[in-house]
Amino acid sequence: MSSDWNKDLQVKFTVQDPCQLVRKSFGDPVAEDLRFVVKKVVGEENFIDMQPNRSNNFCCGGGGGYLQSGYTEQRRQYGKLKFDQVMSTGATYCIAPCHNCHSQIHDLSEHFEGGFQVVHLWTLICLSMGVLGENERSYLGPDLAEVGL
Repeated sequence: MSSDWNKDLQVKFTVQDPCQLVRKSFGDPVAEDLRFVVKKVVGEENFIDMQPNRSNNFCCGGGGGYLQSGYTEQRRQYGKLKFDQVMSTGATYCIAPCHNCHSQIHDLSEHFEGGFQVVHLWTLICLSMGVLGENERSYLGPDLAEVGL
């Protein structure tokens, strides 16, 4: 794993702390592990933490079945807090280790026209290892779509 791919680009990233993993299960120690990996793959200087973060991070509003519940407007209204939190970082990408978080935050960015991309953690790990395939780049923006090809 290496962040060399981002040394010149200096694309900025933030990370979502998934509720089930961090707030409801393993707490701050796993949040620290998450940040260790993120900084290794994007570069410590390119990581911007949300405030608050770790066990105190805000829920995105997509978990626990809410994403599939059919209450789209209510889900988005609740998620506006997460949207504003991501926007305040100024990051171009939000890393979402949880699939529900990814889908919710992606929807929030599109709905509220945030302009930031949402990417799975595994995508960046593969990108940093030089093994991300052409067909695995759906959530990368034009700035990263061809990195490492």
